[in-house]
Amino acid sequence: MAVVDFTKKTILVTGAAGFIGGNLVKRLLKDCPDASVVGIDNMNDYYDVGLKEARLAELSGNPAFTFLRGSIADKAVIAEIFEKYRPRIVVNLAAQAGVRYSITNPDAYIESNIIGFYNILEACRHSYDGGEPGVEHLVYASSSSVYGSNKKVPYSTEDKVDNPVSLYAATKKSNELLAHAYSKLYNIPSTGLRFFTVYGPAGRPDMAYFGFTNKLRQGKTIQIFNYGNCERDFTYIDDIVEGVVRVMGKAPDRAAGEDGLPLPPYAVYNIGNNQPENLLDFVTILQEELIRAGVLPEDYDFEAHKELVPMQPGDVPVTYADTSALERDFGFKPATSLRQGLRRFAQWYKEYYM
Repeated sequence: MAVVDFTKKTILVTGAAGFIGGNLVKRLLKDCPDASVVGIDNMNDYYDVGLKEARLAELSGNPAFTFLRGSIADKAVIAEIFEKYRPRIVVNLAAQAGVRYSITNPDAYIESNIIGFYNILEACRHSYDGGEPGVEHLVYASSSSVYGSNKKVPYSTEDKVDNPVSLYAATKKSNELLAHAYSKLYNIPSTGLRFFTVYGPAGRPDMAYFGFTNKLRQGKTIQIFNYGNCERDFTYIDDIVEGVVRVMGKAPDRAAGEDGLPLPPYAVYNIGNNQPENLLDFVTILQEELIRAGVLPEDYDFEAHKELVPMQPGDVPVTYADTSALERDFGFKPATSLRQGLRRFAQWYKEYYM
């Protein structure tokens, strides 16, 4: 693998006001003072824009950070960013997220996840024009959703992932295919990261732990899908960011095959906790931590606010990451326990909303 030095280079982070993007930018600004970071985000209202603005507020004022409001689906905007800032490392986190939303709003997924990603790939391709050094490493977000309803667990990046059960999953698998083609054709070092259920403070309100907390506070009933027989590999945000930073710093090697043409400098990794949690256990830990943080009263009647319901379309019963390749190549394995992570979320929720 080729070591990528961030010193005096520009790093482009798309989706910079998002949950992973905002935390990644914060980490890069802290750890890489000699690098400059350009962030782009369209600030859409898929969830509370106030949260995105709060994440940005933490970053603003740092002279090494430039924020641009725009969409990666706008080809002219992306071309202009590459022309003006000449990023050497690109982290594409901008995407329309969420399985269920993809069933009712498919347009948003094709626009952001397919057209937007294509624009990023084209810009990376043309970054080498005129003999320029160009992009040294493209890192992009894929998703555990690509595994669909694979029966074999834990999920390995060696597994076939040709049977997506949602449009969201299909767009993420498409990203991996497009990146492979561009890596092969234009020798662009690229690494895809399949994230497994990312959670933590200031996370996405459409995620179960956040939605449950909102509903319980309002005295509403929470629905637990598949009658609680779901397992999720929950991955704490700091572990995700640590994994992304490590991956950014090592790009797949460029090499020629026997035919003299490039072997694609291409890789895909899972980033997950490698320890799936049962949904009912997860809800129990969440309620304990919400009481501990003072978000809910000590005598809260959870049983009266829980409803076990069937599986939803597009959902899968289990997600479970095989992270052995990540450990082998980067010496890293996510290790934050669910209780630890939910405790930090509950404390943040209390400070932010109450």
